Amino acid sequence: MRPVLAAFEKGATKVSDTLPYLKAELALTDEEASEMLPSGKKTVLSDRAHWARTYLSKAGCLESPKRNTHVITDFGRKVLQDHPDRIDNQVLKQVSSFADWLESSGKRHDPADRPVADKDEHPAIETGSTPEELLLDSAELLNSVLAENLLQEVLALSPARFERLILDLLRAMGFGGGKDQMYRETPASGDGGFEGIIDEDSLGLDAIYIQAKRYSPDNKVGREALQAFVGSLTGVAASKGVFVTTSSFSKQALSYVEKVQHRIVLIDGRDLANKMIQYEVGVRRRRTVHIRSIDEDYFADTE
Repeated sequence: MRPVLAAFEKGATKVSDTLPYLKAELALTDEEASEMLPSGKKTVLSDRAHWARTYLSKAGCLESPKRNTHVITDFGRKVLQDHPDRIDNQVLKQVSSFADWLESSGKRHDPADRPVADKDEHPAIETGSTPEELLLDSAELLNSVLAENLLQEVLALSPARFERLILDLLRAMGFGGGKDQMYRETPASGDGGFEGIIDEDSLGLDAIYIQAKRYSPDNKVGREALQAFVGSLTGVAASKGVFVTTSSFSKQALSYVEKVQHRIVLIDGRDLANKMIQYEVGVRRRRTVHIRSIDEDYFADTE
C-alpha cells in the first residue's frame, strides 16, 4: 500500500500510472511484473495495485474528484510521513471509517490480523476459519467494492440512459412478468415526473409507476419528494409505485411512506447496486467457483 500511495504523491492520477513506479520500487523483473492472475484477465501487480487504491481510498488517504481519477489527500501525506516503512491494514484500521467499512464488507478475517503460518500449515486451520468461510468473506468483499464502483458508473450516465437502466433492472427482477411488452417508457416532457410504467396485466388495468432520481450520495431524498410522488400517483389513479435513487432516503421520508395507502417500494443507492449485482444488470460473470462435497447417496450401501 505504501508504494501505491507514494506513487500518487509523485503525481500518478490513475492506478495504471503507479505500475512503473511499483515495478521499480519493488525491484520486480519483467517476468514478475507481467505475471497474470489465474483468470488471465489482469496482472497480479495491477490487481494488487487496484486493491491497494481501494483500501487507501476507504481510509481517506486518496480521493476521487472525478471518475477514474485519484489524488492524495493531506491525510494521505501524513500517513506516508508517519509510516516510512510500511502501510497495511493495521495502520489503516486506526481510521474508524476504514474499520467500519472493513467490517460491513463482511471481511471478518482480516489477513493483517492473522499470524504468519508455516508453509506446511493450512492457512484456514491456522486462522480458525474454514476454507468455505474464507471464500464467502472474499465474495462479500468483492461484491461490496463492486457495488461502490457500480454506483460511480451509474452517476456518470446520461439521464435517459439512467432511466433505461432502472427499467432494465425492474424487468430483470420480474416486475410485469419480465416481459418487454409490459413496459412503457414515458416521454421526456409531460410525463408527470414518471420515468416509466409497468403493466401488471395485459389490459393495463393495474400498473406500477416508476420515478428515479440520480442524486449524489450526500443529497438525500426527503419527505417532500415522496409526497409529490404520491400526489402524482393519485393524479393518474394509481396505487403502486417504485421510487429509485442513487443516494438514500431521509428518516422522515421512510416514515411517511409507511403511513400512506399507496404501495410504494423504495430503492436507495446501496440497494440499487446490490440488486444490479444480484440480477446481473450492468455486470458480467467473470468466474464461477464450485464447492463440491461427497455424494452420500452414491456411496450408500444398498445391499
